[in-house]
Amino acid sequence: MVRKILTLCIVQHEGIVLLGMKKRGFGAGRWNGFGGKVLSGETIEAAARRELTEEAGIAAEDLRKTGVLTFRFVQEPELLDVHVFRVTAFSGTPSETDEMRPKWFTLVHIPYRKMWPDDSLWLPLLLTGKCFRGFFHFADQDTLLRQEVAEIAVNHPLLT
Repeated sequence: MVRKILTLCIVQHEGIVLLGMKKRGFGAGRWNGFGGKVLSGETIEAAARRELTEEAGIAAEDLRKTGVLTFRFVQEPELLDVHVFRVTAFSGTPSETDEMRPKWFTLVHIPYRKMWPDDSLWLPLLLTGKCFRGFFHFADQDTLLRQEVAEIAVNHPLLT
């Protein structure tokens, strides 16, 4: 099965988390982190930094890989491998782009009901500084058929 490599950045700062309302394309109408495709010749970390700047108008100063999530959709021929990064320091001011509308949320007000169904299973691990891996099998964008999430060590090979 073909694998597509993607990135996702979650910005956490002083007890709040920055999410973006996806305005178009895959996942439109949901709150999410900031990320996307890895371009040819680009490292995964460079892609994460680029996507954060393109989608939220900020530059990551502290970017740490905390997890890898694999997604399978019943009707799609490829697996999505999403490399997840936690950003705790950045420069610039979050601003709306053509693709995303950023908004800060307190940790108790994260809008899980308006996010992907899997987010509530792994995001709490990231927000408490833990590392993780996960697999999610979707029937469609709203129906999660199977999930596996496990905490992993900071020095796990998936994170290098």
